[in-house]
Amino acid sequence: MSNTPSSGHAPMRTALGRVRGLGSARSGTDHFFKQRVTGLANLILMIAFIAIVISLAGSSYAATRATLGHPFVAVVILLTLLSVTTHMRIGMQVVIEDYIHTEALKVLLIVANTFFSIAIALAGAFAVLKISLGG
Repeated sequence: MSNTPSSGHAPMRTALGRVRGLGSARSGTDHFFKQRVTGLANLILMIAFIAIVISLAGSSYAATRATLGHPFVAVVILLTLLSVTTHMRIGMQVVIEDYIHTEALKVLLIVANTFFSIAIALAGAFAVLKISLGG
């Protein structure tokens, strides 16, 4: 195999990299971009979330439930949950990929991380929807 562009391989790949199948996985940039987008979304949404929580300080149960039942407030909280749990999942996946070197354990932890993140998001969404829809 030659190291020329016509051979189908990037010219800068090493022989060891070709043998191991390593190279551009094209997921690092995607994770980097998603992590920055969710981080920015978290900043904006958490400001709104904190404002909602502060506005509810000292309110009665009925007033709190009515505020949380408002569609705009429910959507803000649901978007916050989605953004925070996505950010959390991506961040933990990067940590797992960087620091766990046993392949089977790495896969197991990534799957567990994904299921945990989904469980947190669904539990939070269930609670918000239950209050919002009057359940």
